[in-house]
Formats: sequence, structure tokens, C-alpha cells
Amino acid sequence: MHTVRPDRHVLGFEEIDRTQLALVGGKGAHLGELSRIEGIRVPAGFCVTTDAFRRIMAEAPSIDERLDRLSRLDPDDREAIRTLSAQIRRALEEIAIPDDLVAAINRALGRLGEHAACAVRSSATAEDLPTASFAGQQDTYLNVVGTAAILQHASRCWASLFTERAVTYRLRNGFDHRRAHMAVVVQQMLFPQAAGVLFTADPVTSNRKVVSVEASFGLGAALVSGLVNADSYTVRDGEVIAKAVATKRLAIYPLPAGGTQEQAIDPVRREQPALTDSQVVRLAQLGRRIEAHFGLPQDIEWCLVDDDFHIVQSRPITTLFPIPAAADEENHVYVSVGHQQMMTDPMKPLGLSLWKLTSPAPMREAGGRLFRRRHPGPGVAGEPRRHRGGPREVRSADRGRAADRPRPRRLHPVTAR
Repeated sequence: MHTVRPDRHVLGFEEIDRTQLALVGGKGAHLGELSRIEGIRVPAGFCVTTDAFRRIMAEAPSIDERLDRLSRLDPDDREAIRTLSAQIRRALEEIAIPDDLVAAINRALGRLGEHAACAVRSSATAEDLPTASFAGQQDTYLNVVGTAAILQHASRCWASLFTERAVTYRLRNGFDHRRAHMAVVVQQMLFPQAAGVLFTADPVTSNRKVVSVEASFGLGAALVSGLVNADSYTVRDGEVIAKAVATKRLAIYPLPAGGTQEQAIDPVRREQPALTDSQVVRLAQLGRRIEAHFGLPQDIEWCLVDDDFHIVQSRPITTLFPIPAAADEENHVYVSVGHQQMMTDPMKPLGLSLWKLTSPAPMREAGGRLFRRRHPGPGVAGEPRRHRGGPREVRSADRGRAADRPRPRRLHPVTAR
């Protein structure tokens, strides 16, 4: 029987680091770790841990029998998955949160401010991992105001571990439903002028020498849900080397009383960039600092408030192909078909024109840019990428992330080492 310590039910970000994924989930662990990086601003918040989730699960009626049935379902039987997962979600949402847990959450909320608006975010233990991407399968709720509303949305986050999409993904990938647990992040809400995503390696070409930034006005939910085209910037060596400013007709903004609303952007501002070039370069520098801390290329969500960047999430980019080990310190050029990497010589039977390079400079001019122009695809320099859409305001269960999509089967260049 799992025993819980009351002091582990609610933890502030300052008490959390990357080693506590089992207790606070992927999102919570990364936010706690981010808050420890010098020069990185993270909105204040806390995490309702997986110990609390286990208490709620223990109260759910017939939960063991339902999980057994869920595990036996065919991942292609969508109707059965939809029906049973909905039953489990309803059961979890109807369970009253224990008084001692309510008191602990209230104490943590008091530190954020009595009437603070918060984002209430799911943080599953099988999430934001270097080897798998469960991102966007559970729910996030923005601009939630008041203790009662925050408690209600915490229950919804717990229940969202059993969305149809999340259940199907676990079935297809052999993840045991009983081993997936849910923590809930409660974080002070920001009211940004602009927001977006940053990739410290190009998610399409896998080029680790460039930083890719996408930006739009208002909350980042507009971008990740596919509501708007985003401005797109490519940064290399502290310089913006490519950008495309999109026509931005809509944005999502928080409402004073809670919740969010789509708003039309003033026609005068629609074709103005969401960021200046100097802001983009500064953001890219923050991205490199975060990447260095975690030791892996990162997919980062950011907000701009009064010319200060705040980081609201960072996760590993899970779709980059690995760089093969080299036994020397020379420069090498690698290409990839899907996830199969080969050195240049084995590619000759494919009839490719490959460059023999001895320094980084010709790699940038020949191997990178020329190769990309000859083999265009989504997300090449100068073309804004669209994010696959889903419900925009408070549900993110159908959200698509650029870094987590299957890649087209084409050749990609990368500078190694």
C-alpha cells in the first residue's frame, strides 16, 4: 500500500528539481529546474504532487476494474476507448478533494496573492521525456481566478490523464495506465504582449547550430492551437539570419474576471513584427543558457512582459536524429533519411551531390543553405510554420507541437560537433 506524507502534497517550485519527475511530473520537474537557472525568469507557482493524485484515484469507484478493462482494449477501438475513458474522467472529477489537501493548496495560493489569476496545468509523469513525447495530451486551463475555480480545474487536470488521445497513445506504446500519474502545476498567470515557442535546434532540419523562434501577439495558446500564423525567426551566432513576419489577424488575451477571449488585432498592427531583432537575439541567448543547463536541445515556451522574457515551459525536442560518434576532431557532414543516419560515402548510390568540407564556414554557406533550397519543405528559412490545431482556450488534449510531429522523409543536413 502506498503511504503518503502530507508535506509532499504541495511543493513550491523552489523545492523541486529534475530528479523529482515521479512526484511532480515532467512539466513540474522542468519548471522547478528552470527556476534554479541564473538569469531565467519563471512565473511563481507550486505543484500539487502525484501523491495527491494517488489519494484521489484510491477514492474512485471501481477504478481497478476499469483500468483492467482499459488495458485490454484494442488501440483502434475508438468507441470503446472513448466510452470507458469518459467514465473514468467523470468519476475522478466528482471526487471531493480532502480537506487537508484543500488547506495546503490554499496556503500555497496565499503566497501568490489572494486574488491572483493562475494557469492550472497538467503535469504527467509520462510527459516531456527525452525519449517520448506525451506533450499536449492532457489539459491546461488559463487565467483561472479564485480558490474554488482552481480546485475544480485541478480535478479536471487529474481526470485529463484519461483523455481518449492519452489513453490511445499509452495503448499503442505499451505504457501501463497504472504507472502514469498526474501532478498539477498552479502558476501565476502572465498578461504578455507577445508569446511563442523557441527551438534550440531546428526541428525540421535537425541543425543544432541555429535557434528557431516563433512569435505572435497575446497568449501563446493562439500559436500552439493553430489559430494564427506566427512570425518566424532563425538565429545563428547571435544574428537573425532569416525572418518572416506573418499577417496576424487574431490573438488570445486573458479577461479580467477569468478565462480567455479571441480578439481581432488592429489592422495597423497585423503586419508588424511581434518581436524586434534585438529581442529575438536576446531570447535565443536565453534558450542557449537553458539548453546548456539541461544538456539537450530544448523546445521552450516563453512570454514577453514589459520587455522581459519569462519562461513557462521547457522540454527536450524528441524528434532530432542523433549525431553519430566520431573518432576524431575533424568536421563531418551527416545526412538523414527518416531516422537512419549515414556518413557521406554510403549515400553515393542515391546519386546525391555532397560537399567535402574542412571548416564550419563552407558548411554554413554550402551544406546548410544550398541544401535546404534544393530540398524545400515545411519550416525552411523564410517560411512560417503552422502548428496543427485543436481547441484553443482551456483544453490542450488535441494540441499539436511542431517539435513532436512526424518528419517528412527527406534528406536533412546537420553540422556535427
